[in-house]
Amino acid sequence: MKKILVAYFSASGTTKKAAALLARAADADLYEIEPKVPYTAADLDWTNKKSRSTLEMNDPSSRPALADMGAPVSVYDTVFLGFPIWWYTAPTIIKTFLESYDFTGKTVVLFATSGGSGLGRTESALKPCAPSAVWKGGKLINGASESSLKLWVESLGL
Repeated sequence: MKKILVAYFSASGTTKKAAALLARAADADLYEIEPKVPYTAADLDWTNKKSRSTLEMNDPSSRPALADMGAPVSVYDTVFLGFPIWWYTAPTIIKTFLESYDFTGKTVVLFATSGGSGLGRTESALKPCAPSAVWKGGKLINGASESSLKLWVESLGL
């Protein structure tokens, strides 16, 4: 039986709830990706061109520091990687996470929550951060039920 980890970043709690539901549906362990410096409401104000999140998303080299380097990625075969969609893609902290661990031969499946956009080119933007991973198609899981997530996980043939 393959070992599955659901690793996620959540700024407001929405992705955290979705990740917990997915972990139950996939019979997986759960790990929260946390920034070393937590985001404040002002940091997340996407309408402010000088807010932290806007500055990070506009800087391709941005890699916000992680609160810890203890994600047990090495003991898992599959990592579901979740996040809210920011500016039509993953927050830059997801690149930090992918570049901080060895994903060689591990299956990575993206999932996201979004207030209005899809995954777009998120997978192609993240693949260079873990080029030796096996990437499977991702999914928006806004409002998904545990049973629908279970069917999705089963459909992936992990």
